[in-house]
Amino acid sequence: MTNWLPNLEPGKGPLYLQLAERIESDIAEGVLAPGTKLPPQRNLAFDIGVTIGTVGRAYNLIRERGLVSGEVGRGTYVTERREPALEQPSPRTETFGGTRNQAVEPGRIRLDSTAAIDVGQSETMAGLLAGITKQYPSEVASYCRTLPASWQAAGSRWLSAAGWVPEPASIVPTLGAHSAILAIIAAVTVPGDRIAFEELTYCSAARSANLMGRRSIIIQTENGSLTPGDFERHCAQQHPKLVFLMPSLHNPTAVTMPEDDRRAIVDIARRYNVWLIEDEIYGSLTRHDHVKLTELAPERTFHIGGLSKSVAAGIRSGWVACPPHLSARVLTAHKMVSGGVPFMMMELSAQLVNTGEADSIRNEVCAEVNAREALARSVFTGMEFASQPHSPFLWMKLPDPWLSGTFKNAALNEGVMIDDEDEFKAGRSEKVFHRVRVGLTVPTTRQELGQGLSVLRRLMESDNASYDSYS
Repeated sequence: MTNWLPNLEPGKGPLYLQLAERIESDIAEGVLAPGTKLPPQRNLAFDIGVTIGTVGRAYNLIRERGLVSGEVGRGTYVTERREPALEQPSPRTETFGGTRNQAVEPGRIRLDSTAAIDVGQSETMAGLLAGITKQYPSEVASYCRTLPASWQAAGSRWLSAAGWVPEPASIVPTLGAHSAILAIIAAVTVPGDRIAFEELTYCSAARSANLMGRRSIIIQTENGSLTPGDFERHCAQQHPKLVFLMPSLHNPTAVTMPEDDRRAIVDIARRYNVWLIEDEIYGSLTRHDHVKLTELAPERTFHIGGLSKSVAAGIRSGWVACPPHLSARVLTAHKMVSGGVPFMMMELSAQLVNTGEADSIRNEVCAEVNAREALARSVFTGMEFASQPHSPFLWMKLPDPWLSGTFKNAALNEGVMIDDEDEFKAGRSEKVFHRVRVGLTVPTTRQELGQGLSVLRRLMESDNASYDSYS
């Protein structure tokens, strides 16, 4: 069908959501009958004056709702509608954002994750877990109401790098890095406070902050990293209470912030009284001698690390080194927002670190990451991407005319899962990067990884016209 046009009202919410709701409404009212072919996305985008990405997101949403189906080269068609026995409200997934597929079909090659590579660490953990259940039967059977010194010592050891060693008393064990971020936000800000994020970042932090009633400020970046000049401008104009940063091996841009910029940002944060969150979850893979924000400004920096990228993601454990006199406050906030850490998992994490097993596993993971990153460099020879030898992902530039969302869905249709750039945008933005993030760590073998990377290379070298229905 080529003569159907929706009526979208500016200011009534995201355009892609308006378009999806209009299509769903017209299907329900019979305006779009089963079997009707929706307009090609490029045509519709031109006719209603929006980007093809907006139309693509709307088409993806109604496809997820089971209202349409698409086939390569044929287009998008309205499906037969099956009325449920009881009408159910539509889930408001758009409130929480994100473009990642929540359900993974069997047989997919997953390049949409950066969890630690499986190097056989489960055997080590099995032995430690057996010992924990025998040594601490009452703790395993009850709630965790204590903070063992060994847990703080483990955090101090794991976060230490390049001569910097945090005081064990400043350490708060957490249910992973994400819950550490939430605990810090809850501890030092209140609803309505502004929190600054880079335009591309671990955006689940921004979404969680918004869900907690905080307001996000999006700061422009240059070459994939925060610039002191733009940070100071936002501090002067919008007065953020807190800024979230990933200065070492930034996700998704794979950039490490220069030392001069780190020092300048610390100076600005002091002058404007801004708290700093330094997320070093990927920094544990680099082990480079970069000066840390917490070394430069220990009185206002929360330094976060964990095991998910370098030892095992399934443990869900991490630590945060807090400014003096704030560890107790963050510990209480963490208990409130997460329910606290389970004894079994945190004791396992502490023993992994304190016995040196975590370092051994990390060394094996890093060696395999380096080999896989080298494989990716070989597959993508001649193409533009950002990476580092120890990076578990690539920030891949797409050749014209590919769009990020279009390419992601074309790859999914070929059985390969990746992340588009919208997955890392901390807020609504008209800026387009034409990039995707390609994770390297989840495939069980290098051969499987190579197969997935080869699919992506073939797609990038192809004409994307056949994939319009999947954008």
